[in-house]
Amino acid sequence: MKKLFLGLGLVAGTFAFAQTSPTFGIKAGVNVSSISDDGYEDSKSKVGFSGGLFMNAPLSEQFSIQPEVLYSQLGSKVTTRYNTTIGGTDIDYRSDAKLNLDYITVPIMFQFRATPQFYLEAGPEFGFLVSAKAKDINTTQVNGSTTNENTNTSEDIKDSFSGFNVGAGLGLGYDITPNFGINARYVAGFTDINKKNNNEDGNTTLNNNENKNRNNNFQAGVYFKF
Repeated sequence: MKKLFLGLGLVAGTFAFAQTSPTFGIKAGVNVSSISDDGYEDSKSKVGFSGGLFMNAPLSEQFSIQPEVLYSQLGSKVTTRYNTTIGGTDIDYRSDAKLNLDYITVPIMFQFRATPQFYLEAGPEFGFLVSAKAKDINTTQVNGSTTNENTNTSEDIKDSFSGFNVGAGLGLGYDITPNFGINARYVAGFTDINKKNNNEDGNTTLNNNENKNRNNNFQAGVYFKF
C-alpha cells in the first residue's frame, strides 16, 4: 500500500513542474504481454486489455510529462515439463498454463514533440499486482502412457508473485485531432515477478525460486483529451 501511495504521489508531484495548465484524458487499448522464459520450456504471448486515466503537463513548447494510472492485464502462456523416476517407473509431467496477471500500473512518461502532432516518450512504469490466476491443462504420463489429464482448472496464485513491479517504457504517439490520438509503447520489466521461498504449497508449475522472470509488454491504443 505504501508503494501505491508513492506512485500516486509521483503523479501528483508533476503539477509542480507544469509550465501551463495540464490537460486530462482517458486511454484504452490492447496489451500483447509475455514473461521471460527462464525456467519455462515454452513461453508465448498473451493478449489483454489496458485502460485508464492520464494527465499531460507541458514543461515547455516541446517537452511534457504524462503520468497515468491504468488497469493493465499482463501475463503469458507457458509450458512447464519435468521428468522423474519413482520405483523404476518413468513419470512425465506437463503443464500448459495461461497466467493472468492484473496490475494497476503508474507510468510516468517524458514526452518530446518532434512536430505539433507527433511525439516520442520514455519513462518508468510502476506496477501493483491486484490479481494473479492460472488456467492449467495438466497431463501426467507413466511409462509413456497418459494416465491422468485435468483440463481447464483455475487457481488463485497471487501469493506466488511479487506485489510490486518496475519497468521502463519507450513509445510514440500521434494526435489525429487536438483531442484524439493513437499511441504505441513497449514496456520492459526490470524486477523479478516471482515471490521467493514459497514452495510450501507444492506448486511446481508456478513457483520459480531458482529463476528470474520479468514482465514484457507491447501496448497499443487510442486516447481522448478532455
